[in-house]
Amino acid sequence: MGCSGLDCQEAKTVICSFIRDYVKNSGLCDVVVGLSGGIDSALSARLCVEALGAKHVHCLILPESCSPIDDLKHAREFAKSLGVQCKEIDISSIVDEIMKVSGHKDHDLVLANVKARIRMVLLYEYANKNGCLVAGTSNKSESLIGYTTKYGDAGVDFQPIADLYKTQVFELSSFLNLPKEFISKKPTAGLLPNQCDEDELGLSYKVLDVILMGLEKKTPFELIAKDAGVELNRVRMIHERIQKNQHKRHSPLVVKLGGRTPGFDWRLPIQQG
Repeated sequence: MGCSGLDCQEAKTVICSFIRDYVKNSGLCDVVVGLSGGIDSALSARLCVEALGAKHVHCLILPESCSPIDDLKHAREFAKSLGVQCKEIDISSIVDEIMKVSGHKDHDLVLANVKARIRMVLLYEYANKNGCLVAGTSNKSESLIGYTTKYGDAGVDFQPIADLYKTQVFELSSFLNLPKEFISKKPTAGLLPNQCDEDELGLSYKVLDVILMGLEKKTPFELIAKDAGVELNRVRMIHERIQKNQHKRHSPLVVKLGGRTPGFDWRLPIQQG
């Protein structure tokens, strides 16, 4: 049992079972994962291989001019070690063309989101062509606070690790003996020069996860702040951020007019089997 309360063996078993069932019930056999060189995508790819076998897992490496050189190197080496089919496409020229047309080349947020959405488009282009589902790589910490791009890295068919907090991602990765370079490097989205997740968030994932776990359990804010070693206002800010970014975790809202409305009550099992 990890320090976060995660039973790594159980987590691996449950996630792999979900992947197998979901892919089988979709009528397809293969998945494609965007491999960035970071720990989240490495863990997602490894779990897909554990569940389906290497021949049914495809990886796309989609670098651009700001991609850290080490991440690119690690992604290539990891794909090779997994024995999966892997394709690499440099998206720099696509990014440049879109930013040129939009006229917002110096807007960091626009630029970052454009990169994430280009990768989503290419992942689905590959998936359509090769009969794959797109496996997501987002973790629970990112998802809850909205540290994702809507219709970018959040635009996938299923999310194998999105109920694992970032600290639990590290735990499960260590349990599965992922290469040390993935576990030791500073987390980064790799969308902007010298980007670091924890610098942008203003606190470490270790502290963030203490706050998020407390909020999940509906622990009083004052106790969460004490446990995390932060000011009470920080807990309130994280809580507010979760609420504001709820739209990223759900399908677009539909105005209800009929007796059975898509997204409300016209529902079928996620995957019928």
